[in-house]
Parts: sequence; C-alpha cells; structure tokens
Amino acid sequence: MAENVYDAIVVGSGISGGWAAKELSEKGLKTIMLERGRNIEHVKDYVNANKHPWDFPHRGRRTQQMIEDYPVLRRDYPLQETNLEYWVNEKESPYTEVKRFDWFRGYHVGGRSLMWGRQSYRLSDLDFEANAKDGIAVDWPIRYKDLAPWYSYVEKFSGISGSKDGIPHLPDGDFMPPMDMNCVEKDVAKRIQDHYKGNRHMIIGRVANITQPHHNRVNCQYRNKCWLGCPFGGYFSTQSATLPAAMATGNLTLRPFSIVTKVIYDKDTKRAKGVEVLDAETNQTYEYFAKVIFLNASTLNTTWILMNSATDVWDGGLGSSSGVLGHNLMDHHFRVGASGEVEGYEDKYYYGRRPNGIYIPRFRNINGEKRDYIRGFGYQGSAGREGWSREIAEMNIGGELKDALSEPGKWTMGITAFGETLPYHENKVTLDKNTKDKWGLPVLAIDAEIKENEKKMRIDMMEDAKEMLEQSGLKNVNTFDAGYAMGQGIHEMGTARMGRDPKSSVLNANNQVWDAPNVYITDGAAMTSAGCQNPSLTYMALTARAVDHAVGELKRQNI
Repeated sequence: MAENVYDAIVVGSGISGGWAAKELSEKGLKTIMLERGRNIEHVKDYVNANKHPWDFPHRGRRTQQMIEDYPVLRRDYPLQETNLEYWVNEKESPYTEVKRFDWFRGYHVGGRSLMWGRQSYRLSDLDFEANAKDGIAVDWPIRYKDLAPWYSYVEKFSGISGSKDGIPHLPDGDFMPPMDMNCVEKDVAKRIQDHYKGNRHMIIGRVANITQPHHNRVNCQYRNKCWLGCPFGGYFSTQSATLPAAMATGNLTLRPFSIVTKVIYDKDTKRAKGVEVLDAETNQTYEYFAKVIFLNASTLNTTWILMNSATDVWDGGLGSSSGVLGHNLMDHHFRVGASGEVEGYEDKYYYGRRPNGIYIPRFRNINGEKRDYIRGFGYQGSAGREGWSREIAEMNIGGELKDALSEPGKWTMGITAFGETLPYHENKVTLDKNTKDKWGLPVLAIDAEIKENEKKMRIDMMEDAKEMLEQSGLKNVNTFDAGYAMGQGIHEMGTARMGRDPKSSVLNANNQVWDAPNVYITDGAAMTSAGCQNPSLTYMALTARAVDHAVGELKRQNI
C-alpha cells in the first residue's frame, strides 16, 4: 500500500471521529485519522488532572491576560486556568460573527470528547417525527427503530450509567448501574411525581461516566475533574475508549497537526478520491487517498470543508447542489431556570463529588397539549449544601467565622432548562474569503439567532422551574434568565442535514453526501432537528450505523 493511500479516511478525532476510526479499523479497513490540532496522549498528557485548586497560580480563575487573549471564550464559564490549553487559540483561528455566536472549540486529538458534559440521552420518535408533524424544515429520513439497535451498541461500549425509567419519549438504554440522587433530590423527585400524577419525572442523569470497571477503564472516582482529562478512564472520551480500541487492531494511523482543507472530488466517477491536507506545523500540503471518507471535523468545520471542496463543479462546494449546505444551524438555548432553599435536612449530607446531576425530561407539547410555541425543553440541575465559600454575615469574625465555616451551609437546589431551537433556513454559515486564519485559509461567517418560538418557550422554561420547585417545598425560590447567545450551549447542529430528497438535504438516510456517496458525515452537521436532549449519543449511534453501511457498500462495490 502506498504511503498516502488507505481504505478509509476519518477527518476529526472527537466523539464521532473516534467512533468512525474504531468501527472502520475493527472491520479491517486500513484507516487514517486526521486531526488538525496537537496530540494529547491518554493519562500522560493530562497534566492538570491531579492538581488541587491551590496548585494553580491563580487558583484556577481567569487572568486579565486570558480575558484579552480569548474574547469569545471569556463570554462564559469555559475560560479559566485549569484547562485553557484544551480550547482553541482564537487569534490563530478567528471567525466572523454576523450576529453574535459563541463558538467554543477544541482543536486537538480527542476534541471536545475531553471537555464534554457527558449527558447521554436517546432521541425518540417524538423528535424524529417532529419536523413532519409541524411542517418545519424537512422530515428526518430515519425513525427511532432505525437507530435503536445502534444506540444500544454504542451505550454498551461507551459505558452509560443511568436508570430505566419507562418514559416513552426518553427511551431507556443499555445502562450501567446509575449514580445515586442525594436525599433532597430523591424527595423532590417524589414530590414532582406525586403532584403531577406521573406526567413529569425527575431522574438521575444518564451520563457517560462508568460506574463499574469497563474495557480496561477504572470506574468513576467521583472527583468531578472530568474537564481536566481522566487518568482513570472514568468517562468516555476518544483517548479512554475508541482510540485504544482502534489502535489495537493495527489498522489505524493517527496524524495530528493535519488541517483538511478540501475533499478531492472526481468528476468522472462522481466520487471523492481523497482529501488535501495542510500540515499545521510546516505549511506543507499533502494528499491522502481512500475509498471512503468520514467527515467528523465537528459541525461547522465539516461544513467549512464541504464549502471548500469541488468548487469547480458547484460554486457553493460539495453537497451544495441542494441549496441548503450551511443552513439550518441549531443549538440548545439555556441559561434560564430557578433555584431555592430546602429546609429540614440540616442533619444530612452527601459523599463525594458526583460528576452528574438530575434530569427532568421534556413534558411540554406532549399528548395533545398546545402551548404558544412548538417543541419543548428539559432541565438539568442538582441539590447540595453550601460550602465554605458561601457569604458569611459581617458579624462573623474571628472564632465565630471559623465556627461558621466548619459546618456546611443550607441546602439549595437549582435547575436550568435546555430548549430546542428550530431549524431555520436563515440561520446559516458562509465562507468569509476576506478574513484569513493563521494558515491563510478563509474563515466561517456565522449568522444565526433564536427567534420568537424560542423566546416564548423561555417564559415557560423559567416559570415551570419556579412552579416545580415551589410545589416540591422549596423556599425563597428565585427565577433567572441570564440571557443566551447562539453557540453557548456548545451543541451546534445542522448545516449539512439528513433528508429524503437530494433537492432539500445534503445527506441521505445513511449519512452519505448525495453528491458523493462515498463521503459520510455523522457529526452534528447531519442533524435534521435538534430535540432538547444532549446530542452526542446520537452522533455515536449515527456513526456506528453509517460505518456498517459503508463497509457493506464497499463489499458490494457500490462506492
């Protein structure tokens, strides 16, 4: 085999790219995985994983220099000292905001699989049928039954802990034993169940933290330091799970510092031949060739690659023949909810630092209910006791201060809603050829915002939170809407959607690009609608399913 010729190419090494590499290499294909950023080796390169807050020069907080250097990241919680190197250098990799869009990226091996929130929920037919029923955008080309066995497949390997709750629109999965709610959460869950007569539920989060040893990974240690990289392999990441499995086959080559600039398209065969790569360190250009290509560069970067590809055939790039490439950008809008105080548990506490919380699945616009908006939202949150950093009354000084801080504070509980954003055609990305990155490449211009449907939904997201907490006995319940800008959910989706018709979608039911059927896309770009659940588990399932299809098509010589 020539040095630059493989059976398969995978672009990107995050959650979906890692899965593509694992599945392709395990099925016997000589595969190269191209990552635009640096390598991060499991355990060895988690340099801050065992540090305490006092081990950091600024106790983990942000500095004025960081605020200056990261004008986008500083808009929300990711900007802090402990894992700054995991986030993109914004001066090297800028983008254009036609409207504000907070694009939080990680360019390194593993991508955001090292920093993700790990909440892992299945979509249901409530989600897959929603566009068709509402007359919005286009219909998903698949239904839950098409993805259900693949959800099970990826759950079993990844290790998802959770409880089987029997909620039809939040299907149960193949779970490890769940983490436990604390005493206050259990009480609130029962009160919600009783008051709403089983029509609303509060469950423990379904999370990609293993609760038992699994595939040479040690179960979660309840350190709640996941965003630093876990030397135990306690949560699912490319480094802890899919990359070791792929490497074990002997079929995978990993090449970091490899910026894929375009897919090489053959006009005669109407297939992709390979990809062009710019070495991020040397600025040298290389070409790699393969029979099948998986684009998993993350939602917006995958679409950027398509827009740069085959422009001699389609002005808008590969996949643009439908007119929808780059359109229908989605996220989950959030930063709205309520919190309050809990009385009567002063003699109770909890153990460990659980890297998980509670989940309240969607309950709006289900079973015939009609609000003044469509779709819905779910809540994430937790209960806990205030610690030493709580506000201390001014009278507490000296010994009184020490006495106060030696005891935990009052119990509180808060919940934050995550709402579905509709796929609007006008929410889009385009190429800004007048602005270049460090490597002289054109950047993306992002033009997206939430609209009236989401704004109306946010009222319920806040008021329903208040009602549920008050009905559960909490005191001094306060609502909040901290404001939201597209991108802050870090769940960007759409821009190269699946569909049933090449005239209105970029991908078919098997995640193949209509214009080049040996190119598959299974990251967030493929999403036809967003649901309100965290989407990464769906990317995993779509990827495993698409690889199975691709290998079958290769054997049949159809691609």
